Amino acid sequence: MVQRPRGTRDFGPLESRRRRLLEQVLDNEAVRAGFDRVQTPLFESLDLFTAKSGPGVIGQLYAFEDKGGRPLTLRPELTAPVMRMIAEEMRAEAKPLRLAYHGACFRYEEFKTGRYREFYQYGIEVVGASGPLVDAEVIALAVRMLHATGLKGWTLRIGHVGVLRDVLAGLGLSDVAPEGGEAPISSAMRLLDKGDVNSLQALFAAQGLDAAGLDLLHALGEASGGREALASARPLLKAHGLSLLALDALVETVEALDLLAPAPPALEVDLRVARGLDYYTGMVFEVHVPELGGEGQVLGGGTYNLLHLFGLEDLDPSCGFGLGFDRVLLALEHQAAAEGRTEVLPGESGPSLRLAVVPFRVPAASVLTLVAAVRNAGVVVDLELRGRAIGKSFAWADGLGASHVLVVGPRDLEAGTGNLKRLSDGSQVDVALTASDVLAALNN
Repeated sequence: MVQRPRGTRDFGPLESRRRRLLEQVLDNEAVRAGFDRVQTPLFESLDLFTAKSGPGVIGQLYAFEDKGGRPLTLRPELTAPVMRMIAEEMRAEAKPLRLAYHGACFRYEEFKTGRYREFYQYGIEVVGASGPLVDAEVIALAVRMLHATGLKGWTLRIGHVGVLRDVLAGLGLSDVAPEGGEAPISSAMRLLDKGDVNSLQALFAAQGLDAAGLDLLHALGEASGGREALASARPLLKAHGLSLLALDALVETVEALDLLAPAPPALEVDLRVARGLDYYTGMVFEVHVPELGGEGQVLGGGTYNLLHLFGLEDLDPSCGFGLGFDRVLLALEHQAAAEGRTEVLPGESGPSLRLAVVPFRVPAASVLTLVAAVRNAGVVVDLELRGRAIGKSFAWADGLGASHVLVVGPRDLEAGTGNLKRLSDGSQVDVALTASDVLAALNN
């Protein structure tokens, strides 16, 4: 038997409905904030991703050559394709651009809970404007989206790469990459992102730096916490003669965020958040859901430089985030299960009115006009197509979630009526076979 590939999933009617609802919730918030949806191809030039992440990324990609020998790959994420589209298609558009997107991505890696080889991402980008207010707008949209889903108990972690870079430079680490290597500051930020203290100590030793410098990084971590961390970090930076510009920008961002969005369940200022990627240049943020454990990060983003790769240096930096669509849905499912709810998102059980029409021993054509008219009025109508017996027709209607069943038999057709049954309580009524009468009975 042919089976689906490892790391992929099938989505049945309930799962598909749930996913559509979540996408609609996210879209609604994006539209309210002035973001327009865009879409890019499922596969792109391989060079797009090696230019962004280096040749080492190829091992994680579904890379291939087309019949013309051109190196391509299924897209592993959506930010780079959107940047490519901006450079190729949207140079003349009014700035700043506020773009939203959603789609499937593909990475060849070991899959586990919340991590698949085919996964879905929702994201947004602001391109052509930068600064604390832009950062606040982006974070506020993320907060509003998660708030709108009904997700509870998550933590927003926010920091600023500029603070961390200033500290690392002040400790003596270079921002210049050696031939074929990685800049020491970039290495340190990657290790900090992983929490690898031992390798960080080894890096300091290899650079000939006093390991006591790690005390400042430790103190920076100790200063992390709620909004009070922004105040406690100030004297720490001043005592080491470090710039306060990045910290001041972060303060302005957090103050604007308070005015733009509902308060997150928990806010943690972490001045050691590095995001582990070189292209982040300013504010960075993440959202974590404790119930998901090691896969608890459901959203991440910040201020970054990528458009210079396409000759659009004047549009750097940009700001945006990627939301792990599958992980947010998984977190909502965990939450619903813990609360004993079967509905994960409001409305996922389908419409409250759903009519099954059963033409019993009469030509189906005799009810088609009625079916079309009721559908045109906005009611979901399922037409019985297999000529089932009455008992089996009711079982079929109940199985698909119908709220009512309208049976039209030979005598009904002669009288111009049908029998309408409400499945929740078994009550029945004869109704005229007109859309207005059927609609009135459905809403009674």
